[in-house]
Amino acid sequence: MRIGGLASGMNTDQIIKDLMKAERQPLNKMEQDREWLTYKRDAYRDVNKQLSELDTLAFDMKLERSYNSKDVSSSSSAVSATALSSADEGSYKMEVLELAEAAYNYSENGISNGEFDPDDTLENQQANLINGITLDDTFSITTYGEGGEETTVSFDVTGDKSLNDILGEINDSDLGVRAFYDKGADKVMLERTETGDFNTDESKFLGAEIGFNGTSASFLADTLDIKNGKNDGTGWELNEKGGSDARFTYNNSFEMTSHSNDYSLNGMNFTFNEVGTSTLSVSNNVDDSFEKVMSFVEKYNKVIEDLNGKTEEKRYRDFQPLTAEQKKDMEEEEIELWEEKSKSGMLKGDSVVSGVLSSMRQNWYAPVETDGEYSMASQIGITTTSNYREGGKLEVDEDQLRQALRDNPDSVAKLFSGTDTNPGIARRLETSIEEATKSIERKAGKPTSLDNNFMLGRQIESINDDMDSFQDRLNAIEDRYWREFGAMEKAIQKMNSQSAFIMQNFSGGM
Repeated sequence: MRIGGLASGMNTDQIIKDLMKAERQPLNKMEQDREWLTYKRDAYRDVNKQLSELDTLAFDMKLERSYNSKDVSSSSSAVSATALSSADEGSYKMEVLELAEAAYNYSENGISNGEFDPDDTLENQQANLINGITLDDTFSITTYGEGGEETTVSFDVTGDKSLNDILGEINDSDLGVRAFYDKGADKVMLERTETGDFNTDESKFLGAEIGFNGTSASFLADTLDIKNGKNDGTGWELNEKGGSDARFTYNNSFEMTSHSNDYSLNGMNFTFNEVGTSTLSVSNNVDDSFEKVMSFVEKYNKVIEDLNGKTEEKRYRDFQPLTAEQKKDMEEEEIELWEEKSKSGMLKGDSVVSGVLSSMRQNWYAPVETDGEYSMASQIGITTTSNYREGGKLEVDEDQLRQALRDNPDSVAKLFSGTDTNPGIARRLETSIEEATKSIERKAGKPTSLDNNFMLGRQIESINDDMDSFQDRLNAIEDRYWREFGAMEKAIQKMNSQSAFIMQNFSGGM
């Protein structure tokens, strides 16, 4: 802590502050230069952000599905469907003969005396299980996959577990089985989590989808009263229900089966809802394709407008970036208005931004070599505006575009996509955007880039180093001022002491 002016009566602190203000002027200029570079970096990154958004839409415009969206209508509720872009227009007749069902099995009778608590330990509850229970036992369950492969998992029955603990272990296993106890019915249910008949070998668990047998199944078969099957004297009969495949005929031609109630065929995804017949009609969804093209055009025009605005924006050179000290003396609204002016014109006349605008305009003019009907954007109703002030914005004849999408969507797709050797409009735009993006990143980097990896970042780092060095110099200058004023204070104090001594001696002699 420094206190000056005790001897001289001068406001030393204020005098030094005023002197340092003059000394700090070069540092303030460096801070403004650094802030200006930051503004420019952010302006470049905003351009890349906009180009990236346009690039995402350009990618979608290369995809065939963007122009071949399909509508599907069904004559009844028996079958519903969705169509991929590859689906052919026309009618499809589906007759559902049988729906796929999931296998399930459950206790034949109640398992308790009515006092059973499925959350209490089996040791405490064994007296309430009417079929008895063997603790410290093991049982296993087997299920089957798409190719008939078996999955077998074993479970331990111990006194410290509850029934719900064991059923939870079954649910959490890889068996694909859901198990639960219903207190009202006093029964346990086991059911597959997916439909279908996967076990076609009746020598294995009588063909059950959820198989268990022998002494290892005593907990399920005896305690929980769930049986694979029963023998009525003439042979074994499966107790399990469900576990069946869907059966259907396609276009009255041949019968097929499916493990689930969903089936994909010829670019169509069918869902079987009930037994019955449905005729499904597929047609091009022109509205969906039209909206995608229009959304792309609108985004393109927005980018063109914004980038043209940046290259033509006025530069207010009298509104230099504010330093931290200057902001202290200003209101928030004043700062906002000032910074709006100081950030204006960061990319005025910038060659990179002007270059990508010119390149993107050319992408719409040049013909596209394809084997389709359309080779120019104008043939599908998309042209550039005749008003040169709008910088190459697009105009769309909506009726002509709809007609092109209705008559020949594949040719519209080829116009935008083209091939690797003969790129279409969307591919050309991607190339233009990629080149501009790389050029801007060399100048301004990405938000995740280190400062030393791009040009403006290195300039900002250099200014930071200069500011640190200059700040050290300012500290030394301030210290020198305090030493000089301190020496002056000492001299004045010494002079005051001598003057007081002389006055005291003179007054004593009188």
